[in-house]
Amino acid sequence: MSGLGKGITAASIGRILKNRGYGVTAVKIDPYLNIDAGTMNPGQHGEVFVLSDGGEVDLDLGNYERFLDIDLTSDHNITTGKIYRSVIEKERKGEYLGETVQIIPHITDEIKSCIRAAAHDATSGNGQADICLVEVGGTVGDIESMPFLEAVRQMRGELPDEDTLLIHVTLFPEDSMGDLKTKPTQHSVKALRELGLHADIIVGRGERPIGSQTKRKISAFCDLAQQGVISAATVPDIYQVPMEMEKEGIAEVLFQYLRLEPREADTRWYSLVSREYTNRVHVGIVSKYGVEDVYISIKEALKHAGRALSTEVKISWLDAERYEEPQLAEFDGILIPGGFGQRGLEGKIGALGYARTRRIPLLGLCLGFQLSVVEFSRNVLGWKDAISAEMGEGRHVIAILPEQEGVTDLGGTMRLGNYPVTLRENTLAMKIYGQKEIVERHRHRYEVNPEYIAEIEEGGMVFSGTWRNRMEICEIPDHPFFLATQFHPEFRSRPTRPSPPFMGFVDACRTRRSRR
Repeated sequence: MSGLGKGITAASIGRILKNRGYGVTAVKIDPYLNIDAGTMNPGQHGEVFVLSDGGEVDLDLGNYERFLDIDLTSDHNITTGKIYRSVIEKERKGEYLGETVQIIPHITDEIKSCIRAAAHDATSGNGQADICLVEVGGTVGDIESMPFLEAVRQMRGELPDEDTLLIHVTLFPEDSMGDLKTKPTQHSVKALRELGLHADIIVGRGERPIGSQTKRKISAFCDLAQQGVISAATVPDIYQVPMEMEKEGIAEVLFQYLRLEPREADTRWYSLVSREYTNRVHVGIVSKYGVEDVYISIKEALKHAGRALSTEVKISWLDAERYEEPQLAEFDGILIPGGFGQRGLEGKIGALGYARTRRIPLLGLCLGFQLSVVEFSRNVLGWKDAISAEMGEGRHVIAILPEQEGVTDLGGTMRLGNYPVTLRENTLAMKIYGQKEIVERHRHRYEVNPEYIAEIEEGGMVFSGTWRNRMEICEIPDHPFFLATQFHPEFRSRPTRPSPPFMGFVDACRTRRSRR
């Protein structure tokens, strides 16, 4: 079934291999016809994760980057739309020399070519990886997944036995008596074998661990060694999954099948994720989406910062259209995330004003940055008609980027990916980053209107980060912590390298709590 945790499983296996000294990269295959995730509704599909090269991709690539501490590229997200577009473009150019273009071999050859290319890409300047994880999205039996599974079958035959390993992630549901049922796994394995694929490892997902008797049953019915049946029970923190899979002995199975040489284990990851909290803060996130997966990178970035500061971060999600202002007083900090559209706009502006006037730590991201400017313009400068050009008529303190004017195609046309930012001396931004030049990831079409920048700064707001004539960070002086960024710092946050804005924000929340 979908949503079972294939991405976390793949990322965890990659972390285990990396802890053993091996270079690991990853590929996510999404069988939908979209070219990328950029135009998909996040409320239905989850967060659109942005890569350094501007690729808008599935949220699982965010998990790969966080677990493996690497930077991936758009080539590491393969979709049906990308594959078919590439094949059709080649056919139009005559590259197939008059052949009848078919699923086999043309589509499957293109899939294999894309996997190989991504596997050979250098990641984060570390050179070519030793091992490439390939996650095939969807479920066994999906029509959309068939060409990808066939390509995997072909690759298994083309490569030496020790160069491939097939892991099947499957559900172990409980009946009313609390017994784990194996029949769904037996049927899914049967369906997989009908496609010519035999699982070397079965990872069983469930609310509780799989017992040895159940493992023996799966081993017998699914024709694999008992040590290849790995229990993956739900844990409180996803970063604990590698540690739990280690206890199941998956590393030994991986090394046996791939014939890897033992290397000294690095246990720093496990020390990090096992660190105990000594403090706790409560953060309110005001958004129009009620689904946490829409903002999974924000949730994880708060967790990264909290762990570095030994501070547990409790999150409450507030509907921007329905929350009551007194609710905001209970939080140690308020966060306004990115988004599109007018729904919930006034609620977010109200929360920004509350945080500014009540001196509650505030972190704004993307739209949160733009609305910080709108709120300040309305309630400090007295421009009651201040608004973003995206949202309607009025004084457009937020205007469309010049290069975005006239753009009609929505997919892949925003200002996307890494851009440099220069920080101003003696500012909060400079203090939390500790350096003048930084690089962060972006995803937006609008900016602070250059016509109003001087007046806004004269009124007391400081634009402490810029790129050429573009405003990237704003802050309010003489406030415990009021910082908003046009970029998305959450996309570069890692458990081992927390994002500076999130570190500063959580630290300010901790200070507020200690004084209350």
